Amino acid sequence: MSTSMLKFVSKDQKGPDKRTADQRKLDFDEIYNRFSDDQAKEQASRCSQCGVPYCQVHCPLSNNIPDWLMLATSGRLEEAFQLSSATNNFPEICGRICPQDRLCEGNCVIEQAGHGTVTIGSIEQYITETAWEKGWIEPVTPVRELTSTVGIIGAGPGGLAAAEELRKHGHQVTVYDRYDRVGGLLVYGIPNFKLDKTVVQRRADLLVQSGVQFKLGCEIGKDLSFEELREQHDAVLIATGVYKARDISMPGVGLPGIVPALDYLTANNKNSLGDSVAAFDDGNLNAKGKSVVVIGGGDTAMDCVRTAVRQGATSVKCLYRRNKENMPGSQREVANAIEEGVDFVWQTAPEAFLGDDQVSAVQAVAMRLGSPDATGRQMPKVVKNSSHKIEADLIIKALGFDPEDLPEALNAPGLNVSNWNTVRVSWKTMMTSLPRVFAAGDIVRGASLVVWAIKDGRDAADQIHGFLENKLAETRSPAAA
Repeated sequence: MSTSMLKFVSKDQKGPDKRTADQRKLDFDEIYNRFSDDQAKEQASRCSQCGVPYCQVHCPLSNNIPDWLMLATSGRLEEAFQLSSATNNFPEICGRICPQDRLCEGNCVIEQAGHGTVTIGSIEQYITETAWEKGWIEPVTPVRELTSTVGIIGAGPGGLAAAEELRKHGHQVTVYDRYDRVGGLLVYGIPNFKLDKTVVQRRADLLVQSGVQFKLGCEIGKDLSFEELREQHDAVLIATGVYKARDISMPGVGLPGIVPALDYLTANNKNSLGDSVAAFDDGNLNAKGKSVVVIGGGDTAMDCVRTAVRQGATSVKCLYRRNKENMPGSQREVANAIEEGVDFVWQTAPEAFLGDDQVSAVQAVAMRLGSPDATGRQMPKVVKNSSHKIEADLIIKALGFDPEDLPEALNAPGLNVSNWNTVRVSWKTMMTSLPRVFAAGDIVRGASLVVWAIKDGRDAADQIHGFLENKLAETRSPAAA
């Protein structure tokens, strides 16, 4: 083992420099600065190179983290990048937005021993940004071009990962998306302060250079029928993600000023991209000068509260029915939000929305935590006689997402779905109930993380390639002749 490693006993954990809260509240720029060469090497050298790499075990992509940390410490950055990108199509994106505190870093051995985790995500980002600067990242050039074609519905992370993997095999790939830009939630759902959109566009440009065709502003089921799509391609991959906002049923929920989280985030992202958004311009989806209440405790809720701060809200509160320790979102994002002035109202839940022609307050109740549920988090119960009002001009519902009714949207009654409306697949083949139609990502597993969508997209591409190769072999067999 290299003597340059195991420095966690002599070197303290240090993340990349972060702009002050006062600075970052004024714009939507990314809040973390990039590691310098020396900082990256020093922090990578803290890796213990443990026999059982729990960081890798808890990474959905099984990234070979210890090895590329050792290569980074030795200054062998091109090799580190090649190893990192062998399992991850978008390491610079995952380095920015993965909840490392719940995955690789949270399960780091030296973190568990009390020394502070290796800053894996920041080093991953550093390695890949260096690769872009040095020109090590090049378009896909297949060894052979095949005539087989694959149509992918959805230009989010799952669909894009699958597209790149299929192009490596030489398949002809067309990606269809109802939005006018490539990236899905990476562009429209995640704020710039976590992921600058130029990072996503750079990958989209590379895919175009790799031979992937994009048909944007094309909604399958409306602009092009699902059956026509199936006729045009040898295989189809459904990677639409999940966009249907979960709702709550209580008095006043239909009042103006109560909006879904994705509508709010999409309007802000489109405005940042220079698009004209009527609901943003007229103030309906703009928090400037308003008292804002966000309901929810996940990463989307954190995106909303931090966006509202930057838009110039007079106050921003986050209502969550459990305590901080039981929040499903990244604790790192919670800490950033607190630094930026967000007021977390723990163990509080809404019971009604008040107002006449416009929402003016949330009627809320205090909650106490009872026994753990199936996920291990304590179940919240209402505290009697605890009803109180919280003033609000804008209420954002960040309650999670469910799948749309795809069989209806695609006019594909033969497409089997689960009780939760997710598309059923054989996990062995990633194929749906319809021949030659595969599915991957959130539309299969439910609302989840970008890194899981990438994993599913890669797996689906591998299964589609095998399926098409078998079909080709059948046409060449003597029996077929």
